[in-house]
Amino acid sequence: MTVLVPTTHELGSARGRVWGQLRRNKLGVAGAVMLLVVVVAGVLAPVIAPYGPAEVHFDTPFQLPGTVGFLLGTDDLGRDILSRTVYGIRVSLVVGVLSVLLAVVVGTPLGLVAGYWRWLDAIVSRLTDVMLAFPFLIIAVALAAISGPSLGNAVVALGIAQIPTMIRVVRGETLRIRSSDFVLSARTMDATGLRVIFTHVLPNCVSAIIVQATVIMPVAVIGEALLSFLGLGIQPPTASLGIMLSDAQQYLSNAPFAAVVPGLAIAVICLGFNLVGDALRDALDPTSRERN
Repeated sequence: MTVLVPTTHELGSARGRVWGQLRRNKLGVAGAVMLLVVVVAGVLAPVIAPYGPAEVHFDTPFQLPGTVGFLLGTDDLGRDILSRTVYGIRVSLVVGVLSVLLAVVVGTPLGLVAGYWRWLDAIVSRLTDVMLAFPFLIIAVALAAISGPSLGNAVVALGIAQIPTMIRVVRGETLRIRSSDFVLSARTMDATGLRVIFTHVLPNCVSAIIVQATVIMPVAVIGEALLSFLGLGIQPPTASLGIMLSDAQQYLSNAPFAAVVPGLAIAVICLGFNLVGDALRDALDPTSRERN
């Protein structure tokens, strides 16, 4: 029996259709622009920030946005809000990317083996169900409280909390793909289970993994902000959007801009990833490509 493999021309044509659909999605393009601005701000934080993130100016607390020398104002210690925000964005992106990467690296193989070998499915699925019985943030807060407050522990806590969701997505895709004709053909040719998984199943799960990664990235960013807000994540003097919100909460009536700026930064990051994730889901959906 012959196993059909897509030609280079077919793969190039599929990529062209996906790329064309992404460009036609206005909301997706808007989300990509938001993410580009956020990533540039985070990467170039030392260049953009006029001051150090922990540099204090005791003689100029609560300067209003637009004040000469302080574009977005200052907080209670006279620290420049613009500088702290761009450095906080960098921290949020680092923690978000690393925690999502951890969830993908651990959750993907577990989802693959659970979906392909039914005898392992019972074990993995039961453990996943136990973790999914608890809300994501409860697991993250509990793990961070046990391990102690630090950037590394925040990454691990957020990553572990998102592994069950990744397992569920990859398992569902594996169950769908393992019944496909090309997988059945490979199995009749005595291909080993691992060979089928890495040659046929995993490549066809990549699109679902990418989409899921963009979906859980905003959750990781919010999770990092929450942990830092509660004192379980990033610790001062390191700038964090969650720490900025925590410091500003007692001055909301006098200086609301100190909380609005980091809050807007979190909102822009999450909105950008959500819009890009929706666009990727629509572009990579086979039924969507057939309709177009």
